[in-house]
Amino acid sequence: MKLACAVAVTLIVSSAALGRSGQERDDAKLLEGTWLPATAELAGKDFPDDVRKTIKLTVKGDHYTVTVGDNSDRGTIKLDPTKKPKAMDITGTEGPSKGKTILAIYELDKDRLKICYDLGGKERPTEFKTRAKTQLFLVTYKREKP
Repeated sequence: MKLACAVAVTLIVSSAALGRSGQERDDAKLLEGTWLPATAELAGKDFPDDVRKTIKLTVKGDHYTVTVGDNSDRGTIKLDPTKKPKAMDITGTEGPSKGKTILAIYELDKDRLKICYDLGGKERPTEFKTRAKTQLFLVTYKREKP
């Protein structure tokens, strides 16, 4: 349980980007808000529901805050929507991810956000899948309604 919480805090991250291109600005604006994970998978296995249900992701500007229970993680993200699939670089500034860069891909569709992270920070995922014996983490978020 503690390991799952640490993984979640360290890796469940997303935010808006530094606005350069039109698509990057559009995606950054669409990312703003509060997101709750509907599904999550780590290394080919379902992520524990009791932990998943305690996660909340908030995005404002180019900053994110992830809370898992009483733990939090903060940082920034840079988006590159010109890549196929779209790319995301997550940099932790406070909490378990401080000083780390996590490479990810994302797919954004109105009130649904799918992110696949390489928790090891070594290679950007190339598809929205996880496999056993990897540090790939796949989360599908739904926007929290006010």
